[in-house]
Amino acid sequence: MAYGVIDGMRKVLAGIVLSIFGFAANAGQVTIAALGDSLTQGYGLLQQDGFVPQLQGWLRARGADVTVINAGVSGDTTAGGAARVAWTLTPEVDGMIVALGGNDLLRGIAPEVSRGNLDRILAAASQADVDVLLVGMQAPGNYGPEYKAAFDAIYPELAAEYGTLYEESFFAGIAGDTADPAEMRKFMQDDGIHPAPEGVRMIVGVIGPRVLELVRQIEAAQ
Repeated sequence: MAYGVIDGMRKVLAGIVLSIFGFAANAGQVTIAALGDSLTQGYGLLQQDGFVPQLQGWLRARGADVTVINAGVSGDTTAGGAARVAWTLTPEVDGMIVALGGNDLLRGIAPEVSRGNLDRILAAASQADVDVLLVGMQAPGNYGPEYKAAFDAIYPELAAEYGTLYEESFFAGIAGDTADPAEMRKFMQDDGIHPAPEGVRMIVGVIGPRVLELVRQIEAAQ
């Protein structure tokens, strides 16, 4: 039997085996990596209550053929994200949510340092031809107005520079228009930093449409 025929038969048989066991690749499926810290990782929550599982469920309920990968590391800073972005951007990743900066604020890291780290993350995504949704972070007022102005400007400016999708705040779904601390506290864990399951649901309700936009953007380019 000719080698070409044998090779062809092997490919057909391999395809049948993969289909039987559910391993056949779905060319239309989109894979999104959520690069973040404890907010993305789902700190203090049951797995199904975390940001990534709730977001994936929200997207699939709206017809998106998508898998969201949890690339959140509790305690991570923008420097940590920059250090691991290369191995987060594996070949199957089509898009990335970048939600980092909260731990930079807790440590009082200089805004220019955070900006440089986020710039490296976005540059790596651009080089890998991976579309990005950048989620902003706002500094508290206790560092002074100059620090706050410099830090708050990082995200919209980088989003404009790299042409990424942009969501102003991870907590927009909880804070609403007033950001009343007493109102927000009802949807937070006891530490006052991480959202409770219902808080995550509200967060996903606001960020979800932006991620769906990211998915549609990727699908249009496939």
